[in-house]
Amino acid sequence: MTDDTTNLVLEHLRAIRSDIGEMKQRLGSVEIQLSAMGQQIGALTTAVYSSRSGMDDLRRRVERIEQRLELADH
Repeated sequence: MTDDTTNLVLEHLRAIRSDIGEMKQRLGSVEIQLSAMGQQIGALTTAVYSSRSGMDDLRRRVERIEQRLELADH
């Protein structure tokens, strides 16, 4: 290989290394964002099930009240 060819190859390798370094940083950022989104989805899921449980409790209470007042259709 001539010196010009060697320098050209080294230049390309340095550019590739730089691009890979940038991609690593971006991937790290994406991983952090994905982790945060996973935590948010977990919190939302907990809130939904908690709300559903509260609604189920209220439904049962209303049904009991209707039965005691003889308002419920059997």
